[in-house]
Order: sequence, then structure tokens, then C-alpha cells
Amino acid sequence: MTPLKIIFLADTRPGHYHLAQGVIAAIARLRPVEVTRIEVKRKWIVPTRWLRRRINAKSFWPPRMLRMAYRIDADALPHADLVVSAGGETHMPNICVSRFLNIPSIFCGSLLRGLGPENFSLIVSSYDRDADSDRHLVVLKPSAIDPDALGRPAVVPRYGPQRHPAIAALLIGGNAGTFRYGRKDWDRLLAFAAEVSKAWGTRWLVSTSRRTADSDADRIAELAKDDSIVARFIDYRVEGPGTLPEIFDKAEAIVCTEDSSTMISEAVSARLPVVGVAPAKHRFTDDEAEYRSFLIRNNWCRVLPIAALTPDSFAKALAEIETIEGNPLDALAAKLKERLPQLFRAS
Repeated sequence: MTPLKIIFLADTRPGHYHLAQGVIAAIARLRPVEVTRIEVKRKWIVPTRWLRRRINAKSFWPPRMLRMAYRIDADALPHADLVVSAGGETHMPNICVSRFLNIPSIFCGSLLRGLGPENFSLIVSSYDRDADSDRHLVVLKPSAIDPDALGRPAVVPRYGPQRHPAIAALLIGGNAGTFRYGRKDWDRLLAFAAEVSKAWGTRWLVSTSRRTADSDADRIAELAKDDSIVARFIDYRVEGPGTLPEIFDKAEAIVCTEDSSTMISEAVSARLPVVGVAPAKHRFTDDEAEYRSFLIRNNWCRVLPIAALTPDSFAKALAEIETIEGNPLDALAAKLKERLPQLFRAS
């Protein structure tokens, strides 16, 4: 088959553009792709309300909106067969590119209020409320991480009180939205890691993220000096993004701070048992609360307060988790082919 030419509209948030990359990776399981990535940066003086009104106006002209609001030259866009994006800032340019080039569109995430699903060919969602919509596909948040390429076992042992992981990973985020970590939260989390190592002989792969404050990363670095607890410390300030595949390749279980649903989803996609941990001061948005319920209902993960973390509570949570079966990329590819068959016809 000839490559499917895809325009990938990416904002600046990894939690968003990783979803679009997951969709593209799924498509690539069934046919080759050629991807043109275009960064989306809206002019701050252009309000969302005005953009939404213009999208639905009879006088709407996509090249004008692309140029005025996003500094994108429509005439310079390459020939393409599909446009893919994720995140609220990409709603409008996705619609503009789709209409201007007359090509199908896929959007990942929740739609802005007042913006109907008919503006997209398919919306990839992870919320049960969308299950009855003929324009929505409800699945685990897409991830480009391929568990087979990582060498992850197809059948993962069930860990718990009778079976402990030799290598576990601790993925650390930081303050974001309604999540606020205090000193007691970090003290408890790091003490928990040390307790598990002492009780089980488990060693940790520890990674910080762009959200982790310098003072907190420094404290974690101190713990990492004890190699009986920490087998590998990945300091985001030094090593930057892109280190999760290394962790997923070696870890047998994951503990992940709950401020990042993307990291949790990627670990689930990698066929790993995942325990999310939350600080005392936090509140999920309605969307995130619904998504956590979706993950827990499928027994792909469990959630614990940081204050309640002990080796026993961790073991009990691990015993309740059933790792995802098969390859999520293949499962998503099959569903995309069913919903948008024209993308997969030989040409």
C-alpha cells in the first residue's frame, strides 16, 4: 500500500500530542504512513469564543482562520489524506485543515462546549458518556508505546502478597491543576519506597518529570544515592523526555503519581500493573474522575492515597490488577479500520 499522508497538529503539551501519536502508531500497524508535524500556537489575542462562532458561520473561510489565529499558511499545507490532533488548542485548526483539504479528521479528547462532533470524522475518547455517539470511539487513551517491541511478556505474572516484583518503577510528577504535593506527601512516598525495598528486596527505577519541582527532585536524588533502594534514577532536568520505554522495558510494576493520566495510560498500554498515588490535596476534574473509574472498572490499575501507602496496601492493590491483554496498538488499529475503512483501502 502507498503511505497514508497524515498532517499531525501538535500543541506544546506531551499529555495531548502523545495521544495523537498513539493514533498514528496504530494506523501504522496496518499501512505505512508519512507524517507532517505542524506546531499549533494560537495568537493570545484571539479568544476561543470568537473562534467557535467563526467555525459555525456561513462566511467561515479556513485559510483566513489558520492565518489570523495560528500563523499557518493554508496554501503551504502538503497534500494529505488525514489530519490528526489532540488537545483543545488544536480543535479549530483541525477543522480548518480538514475542510480546506477536504480530508477526514481524527481528534483525541473532549470537545469544547458548543462544538459538535459533526465537525470531525472521528473523536477518540476515553469516557463512557460518549459510547452512544456514532462519531466517538471510546478506548484506553492511545499510546505509541509498543509492548511487543519493548519485549514485554504477553502473559504478566500476578503480583501481590505472595509474589513481589524484583524491580518496580516510581514515576513522579508534581503540582498541576488541582494537585498539590506537600512535604508530608513526598516524605511518605519516599519512605514507602524504602520500606518496600527493605521488606521485599525490591529495587526501584525512579523518574521525575517536567512537573517535578527542583527542591523535590533534589530530595529524590538524595534517596537515589542508596543503591539498595534505587537501581536507576532518571532526573528529567538532566535526561529530558523520552525515557519511559527504558523503564517499561525493565520494570515489573509501576507506582505513578496521579497528576499524570498520560503516564498511567502508557504504563497500562505497556502491559504493566499500575498503582496510581494521590496527595492529600487533590481533586479530579469530572473527565479525569470518569477516566480513573474506567481504568479501575477494567482492573487495569488501582489508586491509593499517598498517606495510606505501605508494603501491605501496595501488595493488596497489585493483587487486584489484571494487566491488559494483547497489544493495544493492534486493538486500536482494528477499531479505526472498522470506523474509517476508507483510510485502509489499497491505493
